[in-house]
Amino acid sequence: MIFGTLPSGQQVERVALSSGRLRAEVLTYGAIVRTLEVSGVNVVLGLDTLDDYLTRSRYFGAVVGRYGNRIAGARFTLDGVEFRLPANNGPNSLHGGTEGFDRKVWTIAGRTDSSVTLTLISPDGDQGYPGTLTASVTYTLADDALRIDYAAESDAPTVVNLTNHSYFNLKGAGDVLDHVVQMGSEHYLPVDDDKIPTGELAPVKGTPFDFIEPHAVGERYEGAYDHCFVLDGGDGGVKVTGGELTMEVTTTEPGVQFYAGGMLDGAATPFGPFAGLCLETQHFPDSPNQPQFPSTVLRPGERRTSTTTYRFI
Repeated sequence: MIFGTLPSGQQVERVALSSGRLRAEVLTYGAIVRTLEVSGVNVVLGLDTLDDYLTRSRYFGAVVGRYGNRIAGARFTLDGVEFRLPANNGPNSLHGGTEGFDRKVWTIAGRTDSSVTLTLISPDGDQGYPGTLTASVTYTLADDALRIDYAAESDAPTVVNLTNHSYFNLKGAGDVLDHVVQMGSEHYLPVDDDKIPTGELAPVKGTPFDFIEPHAVGERYEGAYDHCFVLDGGDGGVKVTGGELTMEVTTTEPGVQFYAGGMLDGAATPFGPFAGLCLETQHFPDSPNQPQFPSTVLRPGERRTSTTTYRFI
């Protein structure tokens, strides 16, 4: 089904998925999860029209890349060569640049009633990144969960950090300040004034970043979270409860960016501050410039994969 047409004339499709009590709608533009219904309640923030996504989106539901999150100074060095990126977040590059994967039309490579696979080819030099990158994302509804499988390959050394930028509101309306979060994380990444990690993995104990025991989003720190948390051990997990619904998040990634939606703008978007929270499973921000972090380098012949599951109970 056609969702809309870009100014270039390229059409954007929407794909309906269903399984049990879950329903979802995925767009080929940005590989966006436009809706995700659990027993009839839409638990993600989505927009009504393609024009809204072109002009009023804050990455709502999109896959961001090549590099999700921030790269300091909009530059990095790989194998002795410096690569410069668009600076679209102050002096830094955010979510792949001014024309990241969230603004590309992906191709449907396969689909069933409950799953869809989308692919994208990002050419060498796209937004300053080296190598031709082939990326894919598969959304699958099954067992009361949305599972996201990512994969990427490149014909030259590059960096990659794919994630999904859905904003969740488990009540389907209002704000998320009363959502209760519990996270298997004993460390988080402190940031400077530009939200670039300082390089430290700081203990959460005794800080507003301690979610080892459950706490409401707005209980401490005035809800202004936009930080990467280190997920300890194997399939690290996060649990969020809002209203009568609980969402459990597991991932193969080493971290999760917890953003409480504090910078949402009710004038620029249909949603005001704290209308939804993001749990962007990923490698750490600015990893290409911080060698002590888990590497995001992808070399020819390698295949980078990851899986994240959002389960509803």
